[in-house]
Amino acid sequence: MPTTWNRSPEEFHKIYVANTDAFYKIGSSAYAKELDEFMTKCALSLWSRAGGINQHHVDMANEIYSRGQKKPTWMLWSLTSSVCENDMFLPPVFFWNLAESDVKRGTENSRSLVRVITNVLLYCAAVDDDVTLSEAEYITECQDKLNAICDATGVKNTRAAMNPMDFVTSNEPSFKEKHPPQTATAGGEPEKGKAEVEQEEEKPNLEELMAEMEELVGLEHVKKDVKNLINLVKVRKLREENGLPNTAMSLHLVFTGNPGTGKTTVARLLAGMYAAIGVLSKGQLVEVDRSGLVAGYVGQTALKTQEVIKSALGGVLFIDEAYALAGGGEQDFGKEAIETLLKAMEDHRDDLIVIVAGYTDPMEEFINSNPGLESRFNKYFIFPDYNGEELYKIFLLRCNKNSYELSKSAQKKAKEIFNEMYENRSDNFGNGRDVRNFFEDTVVRQANRLAAMENPTKEDLITIIPKDLREEE
Repeated sequence: MPTTWNRSPEEFHKIYVANTDAFYKIGSSAYAKELDEFMTKCALSLWSRAGGINQHHVDMANEIYSRGQKKPTWMLWSLTSSVCENDMFLPPVFFWNLAESDVKRGTENSRSLVRVITNVLLYCAAVDDDVTLSEAEYITECQDKLNAICDATGVKNTRAAMNPMDFVTSNEPSFKEKHPPQTATAGGEPEKGKAEVEQEEEKPNLEELMAEMEELVGLEHVKKDVKNLINLVKVRKLREENGLPNTAMSLHLVFTGNPGTGKTTVARLLAGMYAAIGVLSKGQLVEVDRSGLVAGYVGQTALKTQEVIKSALGGVLFIDEAYALAGGGEQDFGKEAIETLLKAMEDHRDDLIVIVAGYTDPMEEFINSNPGLESRFNKYFIFPDYNGEELYKIFLLRCNKNSYELSKSAQKKAKEIFNEMYENRSDNFGNGRDVRNFFEDTVVRQANRLAAMENPTKEDLITIIPKDLREEE
């Protein structure tokens, strides 16, 4: 019999109503009946991915109804048969209508509804005995397809003022109970201890970090992997908050791919996301390579590695070219760094995440070189090379950021150059780093051209022409 959370179905109903009420305050309750039916279908599909429907799911499904709507009376047999009809996520017609209405009115209710649906699905996923990756993938699919409708219809995507989770009732003490009024000093200002000051530091915002990740060029599979992982961790946190057990799960990651493919950028965003959902206390990224961990004398490597680990506590330790730690033979100090790292990962497993990165084949050998590494690093994110079109987009972003514009003829030539760069790439292809070098060389060539002009105009200063892109032969 599956272990279920310690809240009753009635309490789940309160959570559902709190979320839908938060939406109805800014949207319209006219969608209530359709939304309830849609959420029931989503819940069925989600639960079916966890191994099937049981009586507890029936009880939960009967609590999916908005305030003022009729309570459903599902039976186990009817729910089980309904699962067969809902094996694929299909955005409902009412959501399209809502998105189109947003465009006409300049609102973003459909974006807010996506957040409400996600919140409810996260709670639905948390009621089972175990949290599976397939459940997280389903929630990600829901988010992506609904957000795609918003994108297609042109609904703006700003940070909404409404956060449905603020309305969710729980057994937690209120804000005032957690933070009683402070005693004022003689100067009239309240006294603040170190703990209060630290609490006031803003945590990273998950939506903003997700939006920043979506703006990255390419990396579609990596983006989906990140969203799946975050949804999975969210559900695990909900189970933990409700006193439910979670199976052992390692959040340490292996990033494989060539240089310049965005590994460090994604690691930084992940660190912030983990902090935003409460997995990490701070969310900083500490980046090192072998030289930052290994010393030249016996006994010094452990101390050096411990200092780096200490600086990374509460965040993510990102080790680039990590395979270099295991490539020096039996007497190499890199093995001491690995052993120190493995011990720290166990000692600080609740507030330290390690990401190791490097070329694909050497990273496989590195992980397989030590049983401790194999057991802790079992999730791989693969970062492919950028193709010609993606390299061109990265180049345009650099140009725009630095107030440069390409003439039409320069645009055509740049596309040809980047397609050629991709087609003729070597095993050591630098991807984004090569684009950065190309951009810097372009700026130098443009500067040399402008220096020969007597009075270059503002347009001259910002315009890149074909001869700036490559030395003329």
